[in-house]
Amino acid sequence: MFLSGKRALVTGSTSGIGLAVARAFAAQGADVILTGFGEEAEIVQLCAELGARHVAADLITAAGCEHLMAEAGPVDILVNNAGMQHVAPVEEFSIAKWDAIIALNLTAAFHTTRLAVGHMRAQGWGRIINTASAHSKTASPFKSAYNASKHGLDGFTKTIALELAQSGVTANCISPGYVWTPLIEGQIPATMKARGLTRDQVINDVLLAKQPTKKFVQPDEVGALATFLCRPEAGNVTGANWSIDGGWTAE
Repeated sequence: MFLSGKRALVTGSTSGIGLAVARAFAAQGADVILTGFGEEAEIVQLCAELGARHVAADLITAAGCEHLMAEAGPVDILVNNAGMQHVAPVEEFSIAKWDAIIALNLTAAFHTTRLAVGHMRAQGWGRIINTASAHSKTASPFKSAYNASKHGLDGFTKTIALELAQSGVTANCISPGYVWTPLIEGQIPATMKARGLTRDQVINDVLLAKQPTKKFVQPDEVGALATFLCRPEAGNVTGANWSIDGGWTAE
């Protein structure tokens, strides 16, 4: 287990992609710290399953990010995964939603990174992995804040990679397309009803319309890629934006 002795903090890790990444790290021996929302009993169960700790924090605020990093302690691996979405035309886009999305999807990664890199640099090893999106490379209408935050996260990651290039610390993005999570699955019945479509039509013609493979990305596939980026063999992989989107951004 090549991550034994490494402390890994994964934000937004009580469900979905973040949980899959946390599980992949724990399977390789990492000391995992979870943060995210959920029922207390479910979080307790996850911590027991992974041998992990959970730190509650509001990552929309600088103070919340600082609280998280103080409670976590020095981390060797930082995965900035927490995020949110809102869909509306730009002229109707809620200012509060814009501010919240930019704060959580982009600014929180700045705060956690600035507080993590000192330890990583001092020990000559570290991994920063930011969950971006296919929307860090392309755009969709009505998602102005999300698109802006994910494009910004890509640029931020490249900057950090250059600043830390000779330190033994790498910084990379992972950019999934549509990932099969309970959140996505839960949207299918409402979309069927709203559009008068069958389940298969919603999956193939709506959700997977832009993914040429016509297959959802699986959370454990993202976890496997994140784990690879922490391997010794990935020590020269930095400043990259890794697509895992079924060919979406190849077109």
